[in-house]
Amino acid sequence: MAKNRTAYVCSECGAEYSKWQGQCSECGVWNVLGQVVLESAAAAKAPAARRSGWAGKAEAPTITALKDVRQSEHARVSTGIGEFDRVLGGGLVEGAVVLVGGDPGIGKSTLLLQAVAKMAGTLPVLYVTGEESLAQVAGRAVRLELPLEGVNALAETGIELILRQAVAARPKLIVADSVQTLWTESLTAAPGSVSQVRESAARLVRFAKETGTAVFLVGHVTKEGGIAGPRVLEHMVDAVLYFEGESGSRFRVLRAFKNRFGAVNELGVFAMGEKGLREVPNPSAIFLSGGSTRQPGSCVMVTREGTRPLLVEVQALVDASPLSNPRRVAVGLEQNRLAMLLAVLHRHGGVMVGDQDVFINVVGGIRVQETAVDLPVLLAVLSSLQDRPLAEKTLAFGEVGLSGEIRPVPNGEERLREAATHGFKRAIVPRANAPKSGSIKGLEVIAVERLADAIEAA
Repeated sequence: MAKNRTAYVCSECGAEYSKWQGQCSECGVWNVLGQVVLESAAAAKAPAARRSGWAGKAEAPTITALKDVRQSEHARVSTGIGEFDRVLGGGLVEGAVVLVGGDPGIGKSTLLLQAVAKMAGTLPVLYVTGEESLAQVAGRAVRLELPLEGVNALAETGIELILRQAVAARPKLIVADSVQTLWTESLTAAPGSVSQVRESAARLVRFAKETGTAVFLVGHVTKEGGIAGPRVLEHMVDAVLYFEGESGSRFRVLRAFKNRFGAVNELGVFAMGEKGLREVPNPSAIFLSGGSTRQPGSCVMVTREGTRPLLVEVQALVDASPLSNPRRVAVGLEQNRLAMLLAVLHRHGGVMVGDQDVFINVVGGIRVQETAVDLPVLLAVLSSLQDRPLAEKTLAFGEVGLSGEIRPVPNGEERLREAATHGFKRAIVPRANAPKSGSIKGLEVIAVERLADAIEAA
């Protein structure tokens, strides 16, 4: 039988070469060629043999009209952790492959070990560890006081042996910690290389789809914040989740950046404690300062993450700059957008901060990516500059246009109702987001159309 061949493919442009070379001749980029496996013609013609016997007899594909395809809801299994289920879209889908990324020590392995321990009572699970010994994994589970009944573990990095053990054990859930440690005998590249990560992940994805086994892949991130390995890895899986958190904070945020079975940008909040990660069902309470928000440079806003609104506090510090080029620092907000907003504040609000350092921070370590943060940022900057706090229990949200207009944001009335449930009394919002079905009890809504109107109302 013909053996599989290997080739070298450019990760930038996709050009293929029979031998390795330092520079891609097509795109001119250096050190981007990675080794991949090319299946033999015999293997391509025999999918049943390629499946190594785990899926039974292969069936020939047939062409089907989309209107005749029977649609059904994906059966979901709860992980036993409510915030984890929320980010997954309501639970784990059979045959889904989920990539969980994050910085070292952020809590990826802890979260998945807690989920595996809770799910072991309802379905067979297999925890594959390539970075720790079985004693270390068991020791962490005992320290977290997790039930170990029904949890099977395997300390192995060879993908061929892992799949053979999975065929024999027939688990319905596999956790591979981490994907960067996996390697295949088909490639001569070192474990952790782009080609090894890609090929090992591809075999796990193929196994998951053909057997209906759900798979969690743990991935480390690079210094740029992306998951280490080939970019195609994120396209191969069904969901990509990132675990985020500040080094000095006990709170962790799990965010969905891709999800074929649920909403993207869905957010799950956890608190790290002595017994592992504890879910936070009401994250708005932790993103607020806890004390009085009536301090200069502080403004509360309602952002929307996935399917729920969240209250977060935006803080600003404006101070005279000793530099010829004043600093613009934004934490939790895009820095280029801050520079643009300050220009709008000068042109249409009549407030000059060209000789001031401006620092912006979104409390709680959360990153706000929507435009509803524009108006709160400008009000916080103005409050810090004049050393005058906003009125007690006041919040704001809205997009600020380059001509000084206040534009509406999606789900405005839902945001206002969330603010009312947390005891806020005044809200400065775009006119188009004012409630159309009547007033909201206990909340005074101030609708504005221009930046100058919002400054006067604040």
